[in-house]
Amino acid sequence: MVIVSTSNHRIKVGLMGFGRIGRNFYRLVAESESVEIVAISDLGRPDILHYLLQRDSIHGTFSSTANLDGNMLKLDDGSQAKMFSAVEPKDVPWNDFDIDVVIDATGKYTTRAQMQQHIDSGAPRVIISSLPSDEIDRVVIIGVNDGDITAEDRLISAGSSTTHAAALLLAALSSHFDIERAMMTSVHAFTSDQPLQDVAGKDFRRSRSAAENIIPNESPTPRWIGTILPQFADRFEGMTLNVPVADGSYIDLTFRFTQPGTTVEQINSAMETEAARIPDILAVTADPIVSSDIIGDTHSVVFDQQATMVTQRGMAKIIGWYDNGWGHAARILDTLKAYDRLEAGGHHESRH
Repeated sequence: MVIVSTSNHRIKVGLMGFGRIGRNFYRLVAESESVEIVAISDLGRPDILHYLLQRDSIHGTFSSTANLDGNMLKLDDGSQAKMFSAVEPKDVPWNDFDIDVVIDATGKYTTRAQMQQHIDSGAPRVIISSLPSDEIDRVVIIGVNDGDITAEDRLISAGSSTTHAAALLLAALSSHFDIERAMMTSVHAFTSDQPLQDVAGKDFRRSRSAAENIIPNESPTPRWIGTILPQFADRFEGMTLNVPVADGSYIDLTFRFTQPGTTVEQINSAMETEAARIPDILAVTADPIVSSDIIGDTHSVVFDQQATMVTQRGMAKIIGWYDNGWGHAARILDTLKAYDRLEAGGHHESRH
């Protein structure tokens, strides 16, 4: 989704968590004329965080110039963000920064009570970068349910990269075909909370080396699909396989049509139609791509036409690729802009 600003208004953002998603988000904001980050909270040393922003092992050198002056991170366009440490949301003095929204990219504070601490500390609204642990005001999936958001929403989740991919594919398919039920396997790059060597962790399988193993893992996505797409409540299940790549994931969807007879060509054609409708978040490729080809792609999912399979009994399999860090950071940015348009009474227009 591309946002076109029609005024000089800039959304002021407080960012908690300057890890992978936080730094990806910062890089995307640096290219935006309508958003600026004015405060960054992270437990890391500012000089090391600045270094990691400038030199990224996956996305390369930062295209903008960010200078660290004391605890101020400054961009060439004159915008600057104060860097400081705070352990929990309640410790962050958001009142001091006159912000419009907090982006919590820590992945840690996912309960309603923890998110409320941001509000109590002075944030008008908080958007977390992961799925919530309990019921909050809204889980927003751009291109699926963002038309339902309201200005009253305060505690918001921008979902997860896997949830965006799954929900978009399911919504696109179900607008053309009747689907009885579906199941997903997310083949996902390893994550920063996995060890590189075997070490005792929070469960057995996630105690094994991420660099050496394909590791089955539970996924929270199925729990929330029924909320995002009520027609799939109790009709969608799934799991994740974390694999030894640093970036680039895909989602494998297997589903059963209510009526058999749908062809590969019909499925691929339907996905082309949907991608033409929302081209900034859903793409289609006929190329034989692999995981590294998706790195740096801002789409929520890229549908792989070569992988579509059907059986004579109404079952089908599709896959869609996604950059689980970069694409998701782009959706977080879209989410905060969508809420700003509500607050601004339509001063910011979106186009696909």
